[in-house]
Amino acid sequence: MKVLVINCGSSSLKYQLIDSVSEKALAVGLCERIGIDGRLNHTPEGGEKVVINSTMDTHEAAIKLVLEALTDKNHGVIKSLDEIGAVGHRVVHGGEKFASSTVITDEVIKGIEECNDLAPLHNPANLIGINACKKIMPNVPMVAVFDTAFHQTMPAKAYLYGLPYEYYEKYKVRRYGFHGTSHSYVASRAIEMTGLDKNNSKIIVCHLGNGASVTAVLNGKSVDTSMGFTPLEGLIMGTRSGSIDPAIMEFIANKENLSIEEVMNILNKKSGVLGLSGVSSDFRDLEKAGEEGNERAKLAIEVFTYRVARYIGSYVAAMNGVDAIAFTAGLGENDKNVRANVSSYLEFLGIKIDHEKNSIRGKESIISTVDSKVKVCVIPTNEELAIARETVALI
Repeated sequence: MKVLVINCGSSSLKYQLIDSVSEKALAVGLCERIGIDGRLNHTPEGGEKVVINSTMDTHEAAIKLVLEALTDKNHGVIKSLDEIGAVGHRVVHGGEKFASSTVITDEVIKGIEECNDLAPLHNPANLIGINACKKIMPNVPMVAVFDTAFHQTMPAKAYLYGLPYEYYEKYKVRRYGFHGTSHSYVASRAIEMTGLDKNNSKIIVCHLGNGASVTAVLNGKSVDTSMGFTPLEGLIMGTRSGSIDPAIMEFIANKENLSIEEVMNILNKKSGVLGLSGVSSDFRDLEKAGEEGNERAKLAIEVFTYRVARYIGSYVAAMNGVDAIAFTAGLGENDKNVRANVSSYLEFLGIKIDHEKNSIRGKESIISTVDSKVKVCVIPTNEELAIARETVALI
């Protein structure tokens, strides 16, 4: 079966066409600037990237363009749309309604709409993609795969905040966690790579990108994660503050004469390593600046790696041990210095890093030494493949 995986944003649409048997991506692409001037970047397997400049007033127009690219006689990879057996959609927030992936029905669409206020920037865009595909391919089954679903196995002691319980009852204010598709995929690969028994395993996954989170996975199930009610909580990130003392918000608002919306904008878009360094949200820029003597750039990296190590340590306590730690996403997969610095805090666990093995970028590898008491892995995440697998399992 060939599965079309759609990740729909407010003005962009990422896609992959995946062969579910070989699990290879037959084509990958990105529609940008939807509603503005429109551009499609399309790369068929083994072929050159094709750039198509075309007006895309709506997401429906973008999906039509994607389908035309997939069937094009020059750069297409299928002869007709009949070859697409299913569509898998990434949906950011499933609230408490969706604890697993689900076949999309009118009732499911209504349920996703009811979660819109939990992810106002993402869920409406995800729904636009679903409705556009439904209109163009009405007879093709579709599946929603939720970023939050993997974390629905967290116990109440992990997901409840120290707030009046009525806010949970009335508004479902609780920890939800994100990057669930990535954490699930990487935890499963870590178990396979290290030869662990899934039902007797303790894995910590570090998804370190511009957005970053850490998850404790006990016996294949998420039991705690660093992101919370929103993706703002937890680790210091590219532009996000991560966890702070909530009283800081009122303090800054009063000192700077800012509204709550303006303070939230600072926490989401002007903080993190960007705010600390004053240089960039990109760690490559920070490392270069650090090498050139920029002390704030060095400090931003130190604060980030320290926070990651703290979360790992807390999750070792939460699971009463750890068998393997996996690094993934842009930074986790490619930055040997971040991996080494985080691991240096964990030597008390008997962790030893093989620095030659740790020099790899973007490849699956066990980077700990043979005698390390805890296995440390690098596992490139593949959320699109995970979505395709979930889709095939339900169709």
